[in-house]
Amino acid sequence: MSLIRWEPFREMDDFLRTASPLFSRNGVRSLTERTEWAPTANISETEKEYLIKAELPEVRKEDVKVTLENGVITISGERKQQKEAKEENEIRVESFYGSFARSFSLPDNVDPNGVRAESKDGVLKIHIPKREGSKPKQISVPVQ
Repeated sequence: MSLIRWEPFREMDDFLRTASPLFSRNGVRSLTERTEWAPTANISETEKEYLIKAELPEVRKEDVKVTLENGVITISGERKQQKEAKEENEIRVESFYGSFARSFSLPDNVDPNGVRAESKDGVLKIHIPKREGSKPKQISVPVQ
């Protein structure tokens, strides 16, 4: 058994690098370093549908896959890094590249056959219609 010297700052640096590459000491990631990331998403509801808006800057719609299975909708794909001109010297890279996936559980009142998705200006919009007859009824309860 060999002894390994404990270096708390190195371990903290490793932890922060896995938590977020932006916390690394030098603040620069190499072009070849791939990091898994998760796009941010907003979910809203109207009377007729649920709407998921996922921010996918620089992701082509051909690189995005939306699946619905067992009441869970999953957005997955890959954001590929385009190499720029060699004359360019990158000082700091804060964008995330690589594979991504986000999953959301859906309520029981959705119509899986009517789900549609559209991508425009770096935002993926997924429209999930509600089933007819699933609207909540308002019941008046007398207070005694």
